[in-house]
Amino acid sequence: MYLHVLGWNPYFQHHWASRSREGLVPARIIEEQREGYRIVAEAGEMPAEIVGHLRHSAVDRSAFPAVGDWVAVRAMASENKALIHEVLPRRTKLSRKVAGERTAEQILVTNVDVVFLVTSLNADLNLRRIERYLGTVWESGAQPVILLNKADLCADPETAAAEVAQIAPGVNIHVLSAIAGEGLDELVPYMGPGNTVVLLGSSGVGKSTITNQLLHSNVQNTIEIRSGDDRGRHATTYRRLFLMPAGGVLIDTPGMREFQAWDAQSGTDDVFEDIGQLAGECRFRDCQHQTEPGCAVRAAIGDGSLDSSRLSSYIKLRKELDYLDRRRDAAAQSEQKKLWKKLHKAMRHHPKLKG
Repeated sequence: MYLHVLGWNPYFQHHWASRSREGLVPARIIEEQREGYRIVAEAGEMPAEIVGHLRHSAVDRSAFPAVGDWVAVRAMASENKALIHEVLPRRTKLSRKVAGERTAEQILVTNVDVVFLVTSLNADLNLRRIERYLGTVWESGAQPVILLNKADLCADPETAAAEVAQIAPGVNIHVLSAIAGEGLDELVPYMGPGNTVVLLGSSGVGKSTITNQLLHSNVQNTIEIRSGDDRGRHATTYRRLFLMPAGGVLIDTPGMREFQAWDAQSGTDDVFEDIGQLAGECRFRDCQHQTEPGCAVRAAIGDGSLDSSRLSSYIKLRKELDYLDRRRDAAAQSEQKKLWKKLHKAMRHHPKLKG
């Protein structure tokens, strides 16, 4: 198997050639389940595990391999497994905050070129959720593409697509019915040889059905949505990378009930560029767009050129990101204090270190 088909390009070749890796070969992470991995290299596909020094040197989970990563491995053909020694620098990275109260990053996928943001044209359609996803995708460096699936369940798909286009300027939007095989041909140009595409979205929007249709094979399980409330159910339980029949790579991901952004400040500015431009016309530089006189943003809401719910979404997301920044700073300071305590303790037990 040729590496370039899997997405190997001059970026990774440059980092590979930057230092000696005798006895190691490049491979790509195609699956992660708990602590185990599956990789694919020129020799083929095999299970893999990380070596001890990589595990112990990792500052947090974000330093561990994720689906899409290129890694340096030592293939052990006799045991049909590989040992992962290093994670190569990532070209793009999609992350979210872990669910719950803990302030930590969860890497979803890495080194992707295009993100298919999938939502369904039924009761699940949510403009505010799309804005949230878009901020993270723009931040990652990948190209967002919105897929409005299940057009067969929508009375007026064109109007729904026009509403989505209003909050996603510059983003390609495709209407499709994956279960009927309609609209999928429009996705082929994004998946040329060497390109990596990931499907991202909530449970039940049809990501697994799209994967099966594009691969021309039922590789992923599918489950019908609940008839009572259109809520989706998990069909895919882990991230998996697939090689496309005509080249290119496709990654399917589990649906997400909750999506909290992680380090998406500039991406959020890209999503809400219209509000940013209006804010530049406000009388006060630090205008909060609430009750201040001369607020151009509130004026736009008043004349109907800006939806008030869009401003509410922007303010809410900004508050979340600011709060997350403060939590990260506090966590970093706490970790720094722990390191100093360890150093001082070592100096007390080893007087020579004091000099």
